[in-house]
Amino acid sequence: MLVSRAKLIRLIAFDVDGVMTGGGLYYSDSGEEFKRFNSLDGQGLKMLRATGVETALITGRTSRCVEARAQNLGIAHVFQGVENKLEAMVKLLDKLKLPRDAAAYMGDDVPDLTVMRHVGLAISVPEAPQLVRDNSGYVTQRSGGHGAVREACEMIMSAQGTLDGQLARYLQ
Repeated sequence: MLVSRAKLIRLIAFDVDGVMTGGGLYYSDSGEEFKRFNSLDGQGLKMLRATGVETALITGRTSRCVEARAQNLGIAHVFQGVENKLEAMVKLLDKLKLPRDAAAYMGDDVPDLTVMRHVGLAISVPEAPQLVRDNSGYVTQRSGGHGAVREACEMIMSAQGTLDGQLARYLQ
């Protein structure tokens, strides 16, 4: 069932804190926010996008470093400060003219559940609360901010038969 769902994915959206990062919030004395992103995740996102799968970020927080990371990775669809993540996902699906079965969402906490229950493939991290993991079609082995996004990207590429082609570019 996982492979058949993953084969259909044309868009994957990610929460940020706890998925693309370890979930910790770091502030300097001046109030500036810092986040630690994983370069393995970034490479996975670039490879997945190269196969034609759209990527997006949908997060409840607003941070300049998230915008910078998205620009660095070429993620064009970024929704920050979102209270209703499902509404953002529905708007994105409408914009891209995609059915909900063609979308995946990766989250780590209860605010992500409305989106996770709406898309074709819900993905979470092992640190997510049990309710979130129970509503996931796939729970990564790797932790948020420590390669979980890469694992999800590779799982989708593997199901779609595009992973070997992406990796072959680096084996020449």
